[in-house]
Amino acid sequence: MPRSITAFSNPLIKRVRALREKRHRREEGLFLAEGLRILAEAEETGTLPDYLFFAADSAGHPIVRRLTAAVEARGGEAIETSRDILHKLSGKDNPQVVLGVYRQFDTGLARLDRGASGIWLVAQAMRDPGNLGTMLRTGDAVGAGGLILIDDTVDPFSVEAVRASMGALFTQRIAQARWEEFLPWLRGGPGQLVGLSLEAAEDYRAPQYAAPTFLMVGNEAQGLPQDYAAACDVRVKIPMLGKADSLNAAISVAVMAYQVLGQQRPLARG
Repeated sequence: MPRSITAFSNPLIKRVRALREKRHRREEGLFLAEGLRILAEAEETGTLPDYLFFAADSAGHPIVRRLTAAVEARGGEAIETSRDILHKLSGKDNPQVVLGVYRQFDTGLARLDRGASGIWLVAQAMRDPGNLGTMLRTGDAVGAGGLILIDDTVDPFSVEAVRASMGALFTQRIAQARWEEFLPWLRGGPGQLVGLSLEAAEDYRAPQYAAPTFLMVGNEAQGLPQDYAAACDVRVKIPMLGKADSLNAAISVAVMAYQVLGQQRPLARG
């Protein structure tokens, strides 16, 4: 049976609100996700929150009822609260009617099965949570195995990144590693490393891509470091016919991912 929390001073409310900060997420090993769609996507993958907060006026919603029953059956806690408190927890002016507190995933490279998919996405020093979320959604759309974050990147468990992923955070594997760790891991098995660079000479449509293909994009401002690009098996560029400097990093990866998908599954239908 859900309990009710209506006081802003409640210790659990203070603890959950603190998860908006990276330091507290890291210390607790927890993160926040909000919204019926995202929490339902997570449930479909078998992932349920430790704590489920929902607005009192949404208690009768069928998805809220289903989530409440599932969370309590799994040993978690469902908590009825006010929209004002949900606003305090999420930081949004118009908060969603549900918010979940989840355990962070293991993000070690050893957890990945490179044979699980013919496409993997790799982001080096990515700073924008919106780009990270878009890459996760792209990975979900093309059936990628997951997203590997190289060096110092935006926190994939930040409220903004989780929100931008629209649930893909729960459908895609995520790994984090330094370049010095990633490259030996990659070379320890099959895998073609493809770097996206404006300085590359080859058009992205020219090569034949070998599965599993690891598509790597660099930092939004600097692109790939030269030594990282030099370590790639293939370096390609997407032609720019307009006056803009380049495509957005996440959009570039999406263009590339569908090119690779078209080679690997030429008769695929949506």
